[in-house]
Formats: sequence, structure tokens, C-alpha cells
Amino acid sequence: MSSAKKNKFSKAWLQDHLNDPYVKMAQRDGYRARAAYKLKEIDEAEGLLRSGQIVVDLGSAPGSWSQYARNRLMRNGVLQGTIFALDLLPMDPVPDVHFLQGDFREDAVVNALEALLNGRKVDVVLSDMAPNLTGIPSADAARIEHLSELALDFAKRWLQPQGAMVIKTFHGSYYSQSVKEFKQAFQQVKAVKPQASRDKSAETFILARVLKQAVG
Repeated sequence: MSSAKKNKFSKAWLQDHLNDPYVKMAQRDGYRARAAYKLKEIDEAEGLLRSGQIVVDLGSAPGSWSQYARNRLMRNGVLQGTIFALDLLPMDPVPDVHFLQGDFREDAVVNALEALLNGRKVDVVLSDMAPNLTGIPSADAARIEHLSELALDFAKRWLQPQGAMVIKTFHGSYYSQSVKEFKQAFQQVKAVKPQASRDKSAETFILARVLKQAVG
């Protein structure tokens, strides 16, 4: 792409971003990103988050999903539940949220989470993770699928039997395979596309509930 085209694209994106009603809402409501409203829509439609839950936010930076989860679990100024946020990137603190920086596959992070959970299981796993895209379809599909598999493996390990997870994914060559893997692990699986997700975006979200290994 030429520099002139890049500049034109960047200006167009910036203009769309500044005019985006969800960006304005995020600024008004104190959320770090418009992504908070995607989770809000899913939660309000599906009854995902409730008082007393243990919630884990994978790939949490910059923190808008953790912010929303905190707001949702607050009662009279007290957090009714526990929220853990995990990311490779640093994240500015969110009040009442336990942040662990590092790769959630590594022993140090796993051990830290295990110590904090102290034998408890997780009620909801959230994942708004997305890879750095290269523009090469096959490579990007592989990266997206890999992240999806990592989040699913995490959920299988940490979720309580009746737990739920929401994960961002993208329509592409791997999508049907990804849905199949979730259906093998969970009793209830559905795709959701919140209004806050941009029309041009290929992103969608998978909502999965009740681990199949818990049957019987």
C-alpha cells in the first residue's frame, strides 16, 4: 500500500472512530475502549454476569471488559464477586480487579492464579483476545485459531461445570472448525454479533455454557 493510500485510510479510520457513537459513549461512561459495549450487549441479552461470580478476563488490556464486569458485580459500592484479568501486556489497574501480567500457559501465571483461586473454580471466562494480523489470510487464520484453542483449553481447566465463556473470533476458513471444537466441549454454543461490533468487521463472539464433561 502506498503512503498516500495509507494516509487516506488512516484519516478515514480516524474520522469513523471519532464519529463512532460507542467511542463517545465509552468516553462519557469512563470505559477505556468501546469494546465494553459488546460485552454489555451480550450480558444483557444472555444473563451472563451475576453477583457472587468468579470471572476471568483473558487478554484483558486495556481493561474495558474488566471495567464492565466490575460495574456489573458492584452492589452498594462493594464488589460482589471476584475478577481476575490476565494479559501479556501491562494494564493500568482497575479497582477491585486482580491483574496478572504474563502468558496464562506459563507456570508462574498458572501458579499465581491457582493460589488466588484457592481451590475455587471460575464461573465465567471472557476473552476479547485478537492476534496481531499480518494481512496474509492463511497465517492470520492460524493465529486466530490458535488463540481460540488456548482460550478453550483454559476454560476446560478452570471453569466450574455449569460455567460459561464468551470468546471473540472471526469468520474465516477456520471458523466452522472452531465452533465444532466448542460444541465438543460445551452443551450450549451460539454465535452472537453485538450491535456494538462494527458492521465491516468479521468479528463475532461465541457464547458457550455448561461443560459436557460435567454431564452425569
